[in-house]
Amino acid sequence: MQTLDLAILRTLLAAVESGSFAAAARRVGRSESAVSLQLKRLEEQIGEPLFVRSGRQMAPTGAGARLVDYARQLLALNDEALSSTSQNSIDGTVSLGVPHDVAETWLPAVIAGFRRSHPSATLEVTEGRSALLQSRLIDNQIDLAVVFSASRPASALWSANLPMVWIGRSDFALNRNEPVRLAAFDPPCFFRAAATTSLDRADIDWSIGYISNTLPDLWSAVKLGLGVAVRTPAALPSGLSVLDGRHGLPDLPPFQVSLCGPPGPSMRPIIASLRTILEDCLAVSIDAAA
Repeated sequence: MQTLDLAILRTLLAAVESGSFAAAARRVGRSESAVSLQLKRLEEQIGEPLFVRSGRQMAPTGAGARLVDYARQLLALNDEALSSTSQNSIDGTVSLGVPHDVAETWLPAVIAGFRRSHPSATLEVTEGRSALLQSRLIDNQIDLAVVFSASRPASALWSANLPMVWIGRSDFALNRNEPVRLAAFDPPCFFRAAATTSLDRADIDWSIGYISNTLPDLWSAVKLGLGVAVRTPAALPSGLSVLDGRHGLPDLPPFQVSLCGPPGPSMRPIIASLRTILEDCLAVSIDAAA
């Protein structure tokens, strides 16, 4: 009976979750050719192809998808076993602040990874706007924060570019005789400011069609046609579309997604572990969304 290599299964998961061998290579710290060779060996062991190319992306075959399910279970058990039997297992409490978009998209994977690695630890999550989260980080009310900003913050431990996009109903059409109605949070809001600045520069009239304090409420308003919103492409909900240049809306600048926190030497082990999990998850998610 053959034995599956857990390291190769981690590479398989990275390839499936990121959608490409190049992104998987960055995630597992190997070259793209090494990733390709690992997965070729796994295909030879299974006796079935695991991927098919779909445009620029690699999609799992039926056999690949089934193996991915087992890989997640095997790796979760491996991580849990190591954590529970280690004399240096980490426990305690760590606090994390995230924007609404992160809470709706990437956070569940982070929580799942943290719980697998540290079953006896406690993760406290605060959801809020980036300006508030940065303030709480400065006041030592939270340990780490994921924030959105125009440039890299001084407290950033990790940072990456992500595009901003217009999101609305697929039947949206720009009418120059009417202002563009926006669905947005009340100020200060990073995305609202980007939307109004871009419209002003393009000399397009605008008005606020709907103000919300929660992301689900905002998406309900957009679906009802009360306005268009500016968010990240990773936050795109079902039933809505990214509105590109064909819809007449102006270009939006990219922005920084940053993980902020204390410098490395002063970081407690549990914070350092959560940082590693966050950086890994954010890098894969941003590769997929960019």
